[in-house]
Amino acid sequence: MEIAKPDIKFNVNEELFRKYWRILKLARTPTRDEFKKIALVAAAGVLIVGLIGFLIYIGMIPLP
Repeated sequence: MEIAKPDIKFNVNEELFRKYWRILKLARTPTRDEFKKIALVAAAGVLIVGLIGFLIYIGMIPLP
């Protein structure tokens, strides 16, 4: 009894690759101020989500 190998072919679409490459060429490194703003917004989001989770946890403690 022989097990057949699956016929998997990876077909890279050249047009799609060119579109992605064009986007990557337009990308740039953020300035220090942009990075600080992004980091501040991300940290605030993490703190807010954590606070909401903690409040839900505290609210669930008295329930049986």
